[in-house]
Amino acid sequence: MLKNFLRGFGALTLAVVPLIASSPVQAAQPPDRVRAAQVTTLTDAIDRVRLDDEDRSGYTRSSFRHWNAGDIATDGCSTRNEVLMAEAVRAPAVGPGCRLTGGVWFSYYDGQEATDPGALDIDHMVPLAEAWDSGASAWTPARREAYANDQGAAASLVAVTARTNRQKSDQDPTDWMPPAPDAQCRYVGEWVATKLRWQLTADATELQALKAFADGPCQDSVVSYTPAP
Repeated sequence: MLKNFLRGFGALTLAVVPLIASSPVQAAQPPDRVRAAQVTTLTDAIDRVRLDDEDRSGYTRSSFRHWNAGDIATDGCSTRNEVLMAEAVRAPAVGPGCRLTGGVWFSYYDGQEATDPGALDIDHMVPLAEAWDSGASAWTPARREAYANDQGAAASLVAVTARTNRQKSDQDPTDWMPPAPDAQCRYVGEWVATKLRWQLTADATELQALKAFADGPCQDSVVSYTPAP
């Protein structure tokens, strides 16, 4: 139970949690992904994110195919449901058509518990529109699909209450942070880890907002990320 609760904690914590302690899906990833993990301070991680202007020209959500058949093609479950199964603090029963019942989830953005998977969204840590702004507009459709369904890093996709996900929308940390104060350092670290994993850029105001956390309440935070294939 605790292992699934901590899915996603590898990207940011005051003590580093190994990536292989994430979900069973992630544990099945090739070992070279684990060996390639980069671990550094939050300040240094932010400094590794390349500065560039954002440009949303041409963006449509359909540019990123999601939710696909997931990491386990034979389980009949989409990426969304695979993430829900991996993040459950009490495992759900899996019925026909991958219908999930009886599970319990914890939404770290707002500290809320949920028992109905329909009350949860799977949030892209760096929203699709923000990814487009930050470099994904130049990617192939296949790479955008890989990004939109990324279970190779625990921070990339996170199950949270639909309310908080929709409040966040496509905003970066300049304009939105999780309402639970004790979630904010984790969130900043996971945001930066995702940008580094996918070699996404950040604009000046975004970097300024991130550095304010690194210089203030999150100065002891550690970031772990693995470059995407």
